[in-house]
Amino acid sequence: MMRLTAAIVAATAATVGLLVAEDRLPHPLDRPEPVEDADYYEDGDPPDARVELGRMLFFDRVLSGNRNISCADCHPPALATSDGLPLGFGEGASGLGPQRRPGATIGTAVTGRVPRNSPALFNLGAREFERLFWDGRVETDPNGYYQAGFVTPARWKLPTGLDNVLAAQAMFPVASLVEMTGHRGENPIADAVWLNNVSGPGGVWEQLGERLREIPEYVEMFRAAFPDRVQSADDVTYVLAANAIATFEAKEFRSDGSPFDRYLRGDEDALDDEARRGMELFYGKAGCASCHAGKFQTDHEFHAIAMPQLGPGKGDGRDPGFWRASGLHAFVEDFGRAHFTMRPEDEFRFRTPSLRNVELTAPYGHSGAFATLEAVVRHHLDPVASLESYDVDQDYFPAIERAVELVGSGSRVTPRWLS
Repeated sequence: MMRLTAAIVAATAATVGLLVAEDRLPHPLDRPEPVEDADYYEDGDPPDARVELGRMLFFDRVLSGNRNISCADCHPPALATSDGLPLGFGEGASGLGPQRRPGATIGTAVTGRVPRNSPALFNLGAREFERLFWDGRVETDPNGYYQAGFVTPARWKLPTGLDNVLAAQAMFPVASLVEMTGHRGENPIADAVWLNNVSGPGGVWEQLGERLREIPEYVEMFRAAFPDRVQSADDVTYVLAANAIATFEAKEFRSDGSPFDRYLRGDEDALDDEARRGMELFYGKAGCASCHAGKFQTDHEFHAIAMPQLGPGKGDGRDPGFWRASGLHAFVEDFGRAHFTMRPEDEFRFRTPSLRNVELTAPYGHSGAFATLEAVVRHHLDPVASLESYDVDQDYFPAIERAVELVGSGSRVTPRWLS
């Protein structure tokens, strides 16, 4: 169910409206059309066998290098498909959500936090979501430049056969050292990442396909889910696994049954008076819908709104003292969209998030800088002043008690405790 706190919108929206150019303001009550089945892949009704296969894979730790983390560990449904942390802990950590912490031994420690806040997965199976991740680095290829049909960090090395951009997105967390593969020397998948071999022979995606082919129960599920593509174990690939995961996410995390949706479908009593006032401001003079537009309250574009940076980001800025003080890498800025496009005008721009279930998916921002919905709305009132006065609460963003760094000696890389 989508929740948008009308009281907060009503209290702050008049000032937010000052930030939006007058010619961009939508007409009052210019609300979107209601969501329909046709807005989703396969009209919202994919094959049950493929949904069930995707469900099993989403929760199965077999897809991680050390077989100790799954998609659901960073996107637990119990926490509204986010993890409740500003920046999460991936491979090597244990626990769920805010209780998730790094391990206490070299073999279970982390080399850093996940660089960006774990986004919620609601409605990503809608066809209009053509760009994914905070920087949009996985997107459909409108020019048909890449054979696989998607623009991604893998460029021309991305395999063909992916059903949609959500499946293309599912190819990448399994190839991330900090998220799912582990450290070099711990397993062959992590070693392949270190050798920059994700898509080639013996690469990450091929190894994961081999793992799945060795599990008879999965082979049968793949045959049921993809009867036209899988006749035997040899036909099972990680591309098909990504397709199944995307199918599960699209089906199970569809969210269009809120009071707001019922109102759009003609139920005039679905919203109370306070919610109606908030809606009038949101779609009227407050200007929220100038960015949070459309059926899923996002324009799918990238905007720089001076979000505070927590953690190392993607390593776009440098502060050598930060590593010594915190156990995080020395690079502490995140250029957002520009990290992918390499265009200066895209620096610090991040994708507009959908507001579906927004009340349930704190913290907010690409680095999870704001713990409450009220705080992030207030940031929009005066982003520069908010950034300059921002002071992170260490109880909210706890330091890593102990971290490891990877040290090279000759041809060997070994982890050691950071002193």
